[in-house]
Formats: sequence, C-alpha cells, structure tokens
Amino acid sequence: MHVQIEKARIFQQLHAREGAFIIPNPWDIGSARLLALLGFEALASTSAGYAFSRGLTDGAIGREQMMAHLTELAAATDLPLSADLENGFGESPETVAETIRLAAATGIVGGSIEDASGRRETPIYPLELAAERVRAAVAAVAGLDFPFALTARAENYLHGRSDLSDTIKRLQAYQEAGADVLYAPGLKSKEEIAAVVSSLDKPVNVVMGLQGAQLSLKELADIGVKRVSVGGSLARAALGAFLRAAEEMREHGTFTYGNEAIGSRQIGEMLLAANKL
Repeated sequence: MHVQIEKARIFQQLHAREGAFIIPNPWDIGSARLLALLGFEALASTSAGYAFSRGLTDGAIGREQMMAHLTELAAATDLPLSADLENGFGESPETVAETIRLAAATGIVGGSIEDASGRRETPIYPLELAAERVRAAVAAVAGLDFPFALTARAENYLHGRSDLSDTIKRLQAYQEAGADVLYAPGLKSKEEIAAVVSSLDKPVNVVMGLQGAQLSLKELADIGVKRVSVGGSLARAALGAFLRAAEEMREHGTFTYGNEAIGSRQIGEMLLAANKL
C-alpha cells in the first residue's frame, strides 16, 4: 500500500505542476517497461491495445480478465498507472462503483469511466444517468485509502456525435459530479480542444494518435491541456508494422521489412535495463 500511495502522490503532482505531460499507453509488460526506460513519468493502460494482444476487439475483455491485466501492468514498473476502465463494465452506478473498488486493488492510482453504453442504437448514456455513474465512482474513490485520480470521459465524438456543445455540457456535469480529470476523445481541431479546456476548471486529458487534430505537446500545453494520452495508437502502430511485413512476405516474397526492425541485441539490452528500473 505504501508504494501505491507514493505513486498516487506523484500522479497528483504531475497534474498540479505547470505545463502538460504525456501519459503513453502500453498494452503489456514489455511495452510498459520500455516506456519507463525511455523516461516517461506515468503510464495509462489501453483497453483496445490489450484486447488486440488477446486476439479480441476493443470492449470484448471482461472485468475479471481486465483486473488481472491491470495487476500485471501496475507491478511492471515504478511509474503511476492510470487505467482505461471502459464504461465501468456495466450500466448501473453500483457496478461502476464496484469496478472502481476492484481496480484500486490492482495497484493503479487512477482510472477513467466513459459514458458510452456499448449499444449501437443508443451509444451514449443519457446525461442524467451518465452523471449519476460518475457520482457513484466518486463515492467509491472517497472510500479508498489513497488519492485515486478519477477521469470522466465524454464519448460523443467516437460515436459519430460531433456535438461540441453537448460534449462540453457533459464534461461540466462530470466535473460537478466530482471527477478529477475530464476527457473527450476524438476532438477534431485545436479550436474544439481550446473550447473544452476553457469551459472547465479541472485538468483536461486529450488523446493524440487518432485521426483529426495532431498537435505538439507544446501547442497543447499552450491551450491549457494538462495530460496527453495516445490510446491504442502505439499498439496499432506496432501491429501496422507487423501487418506490412507479413503482407510483403506474402505478396512479394521479400523480407526488406527487417531493415527497419530493431536489432535483437538492442532490444535485449533495453529490456535488461528496463527490468532493473
């Protein structure tokens, strides 16, 4: 518990200091340790990246399996880890609260709850229910023995609802419900990001690596963004290189992809160094 409290304290400080910080998203122990070796200060899990590594689609990992994954990931490095807890693995506020309690026991120091329902016909929860779910998560956090950073996500833009006004309204409601960090993945422009940041009083997370706005860390910090994640894009970049290599072998019978691959000795030395951190 002492280690988790210290990680939580460090995570709080990252959100309180000046400027913005990058919180990249590993999908397994190896990628987590390499990111730690490269000098990042905190990590965030990716439900999509982990699902892909299990041969599944995003959202297909059950809560029990996800908790086991988070336990491994949190123990893999000394860095604070925030978790992608999807929609809390259920609709009811009680389920969301239980997910927070279970996740806190894995060693993570923060986590996000989204307002996406998982239903194609009604992909976003009604605002009243969505806010109630955040309030339940906040109440669960209040019962923990360490400061857990709760992020509330408004998922409109990822589900074909590019409604900036409604997105801001939702984030303001989640802020009022007690969320520590606000997040609307999929915003399409610098202007939209700036509008979200200026409408809120709490730290804002944005995601880069998706299609749409691609801004530098400095540009985002200048807008007032506090935290920058990359979602499943690192995992997708790795899979993209893998698929291009496989297609080269199948279609052309050539193996030039190896020219861009990291050497076995180099990756071995990096992992040895990472395992000592």
